[in-house]
Amino acid sequence: MTNGFRWRALVLLAAPMLATAAHASEKERPLEEVAAKVLPAGGHQSRVVLGDSIVKLVKEGVLEPPKLEAVYARRGGIPAELKDVMRKPSHHPILLTRENASVYVTLLWSLGLANRMAANSDSPLNGPQGFRFASTGGWNLGRETSGAVYFNKFPIVRLAAQQEALVIRVARNTFRPCCDNSTFFQDCNHGSALLGLLALGAAQGLSEDELYREALAFNAFWFPHNYAHTALYFNAVRSAEWQDIDPREVMSANFSSASGWRANVARELARRGLVPHEGGADCDV
Repeated sequence: MTNGFRWRALVLLAAPMLATAAHASEKERPLEEVAAKVLPAGGHQSRVVLGDSIVKLVKEGVLEPPKLEAVYARRGGIPAELKDVMRKPSHHPILLTRENASVYVTLLWSLGLANRMAANSDSPLNGPQGFRFASTGGWNLGRETSGAVYFNKFPIVRLAAQQEALVIRVARNTFRPCCDNSTFFQDCNHGSALLGLLALGAAQGLSEDELYREALAFNAFWFPHNYAHTALYFNAVRSAEWQDIDPREVMSANFSSASGWRANVARELARRGLVPHEGGADCDV
């Protein structure tokens, strides 16, 4: 299984191992059960539409299709449903799956990086050191060699003042397990990608609650290890089902930042003997 989930296939070679294998299976079953809710087999049906955003990015040289296609040719190719989004507008709401989550990270990364918003004047990326971040210096799929030249440059997604304020409010209060920065501080590809998603959602009329729910769903597919264990934490500690948990709380620094996740999720699950293995963010996308 892709995107961080490698379910163990236990091969029993000798009779003395039967009891140990059975115990391991019982221990892993709760995680598998909550993981199925965090990452539904049919994917997450988002309300967000790419529209012509990716086409505009291609036109401005932020994203060059041959470069993106070359990257994913080594990974089995771009999924069929995304082959045309760089060449013509997409009017279908995003269906995020294990198979296409990686491509959506990259597409939305370019959007969050290059989309112009007034609030980005206060971004830590705005300045002479902006090229040093993974989201800027790491972007090499455009016409220019460094993505820093694209930061906050093009009005790809036009937002009314109220819509932009909504994006920034959610962005400042959502985090990701690979670091301790908020989405507004888009210092990596996942931060840029989520900021791009929030901009699209706000422009398309999504409410604050809906934006938080979208943010959590996308983060879950991008960081499956972390959010499967987070769901296990809420189930074991609070007797709460994944669908009933407030996305605002899960996306807060307490549960979605790297340090918050380790302190409040990994540590508690380890204390209860519910963690198959410890670690930080486990992300394949």
